[in-house]
Amino acid sequence: MTQPEDFDILIIGAGLAGTSLACALRGSRFRVGVLEATPAPGVAAGWDARIYAISPANVAFLSRIGAWSLLDRQRVQAVSRMDVRGDRGGRLQFSAYDAGLAALAQIAESSRLAAALRAASQQAGGVCFVQGQASALSRDETGASVRLADGRVLRAALVVGADGAHSWTRQAAGLEARARPYGELGVVANFQCERPHRGTAFQWFRADGILAYLPLPANQISIVWSTPEPHARTLLGLSEEALAEQVAEAGEQVLGRLQVMTPAQGFPLRQLQASAVVAPRLALIGDAAHGVHPLSGHGINLGFQDAAALSEVLQALPAAQDLGDLRSLRRYARLRAEETWMIQRFTHGLHELFRPGLAPLAWLRNAGLDVAGKIPGLRSMAIRYAAGLW
Repeated sequence: MTQPEDFDILIIGAGLAGTSLACALRGSRFRVGVLEATPAPGVAAGWDARIYAISPANVAFLSRIGAWSLLDRQRVQAVSRMDVRGDRGGRLQFSAYDAGLAALAQIAESSRLAAALRAASQQAGGVCFVQGQASALSRDETGASVRLADGRVLRAALVVGADGAHSWTRQAAGLEARARPYGELGVVANFQCERPHRGTAFQWFRADGILAYLPLPANQISIVWSTPEPHARTLLGLSEEALAEQVAEAGEQVLGRLQVMTPAQGFPLRQLQASAVVAPRLALIGDAAHGVHPLSGHGINLGFQDAAALSEVLQALPAAQDLGDLRSLRRYARLRAEETWMIQRFTHGLHELFRPGLAPLAWLRNAGLDVAGKIPGLRSMAIRYAAGLW
């Protein structure tokens, strides 16, 4: 019979949220296991097609846990300005200076963030990465057990589900999730620009979806075009030259001619909310707990803040306290409830207001962009939303 391997905390999922939690707990009194279904992918050879806009609060979090300093600064781009445009002439512009910030966000590549987090998590003792596929979960008053497909058993006082939107952990624990598909794909690709972006992130609310230009170093951009699936499939089927022309035209030629650097990819978009983010001996973080439309760029930022909050709650517990006690875990749930609710509702509301085909509201939504730029309270709200300063 296989001998169980014991941990205090077992994190299922070695993505950005799960590894950031492990990193935040490294060097603590806890023995932490991270279960990864597949070997860690290497760093992308060129520019990663999947990039993230990291909020100031999460730059601070990643700095505290030792990961931010491991990133190559020449691969990170500060966002100094936002330029948001509607489909009927509405416009809202603001800068980091307006918010009293050094930057509204920092743009970093997914694979390099993952590598930095993994390296930082292993700089001190207490974190062990285990490769395997979970097949069964059981919980009782003495602990939780996860059986792997190869027969090994991992035991822990607390299991953390960080295994994404289709979370096996969430399903194995019997927690439901309300999913609302948008019927859209997020089309991502990277481009070389003819004109300098000067650290500006652009966003267009168009009749065919929402297009974002996110600045990269060396006068390059990464785009996310959230658009109905038929249009997305058309974009994905274009030649690189035709795609560059479409993206440049949709972006009003603000950066001149574009040249594809990274082939386009597409991923489905939906809103998701777990019925509960904690249960006895179980907590959910990141996309396993919630999902938002990428128009806000807040998805991974919510995941990092989940990791920050859960690590703080766990490390504040007395040494004799059971880590899987539901009363303790509910403090984490309360800490994350308000921000998650606000981001999800605000982002969904923006998407519905600018939803493709909703022509009757065109005047109202474009006027709203103009008004938001002129009324200090609304302008401040827009800046705080963009910078993740809730």
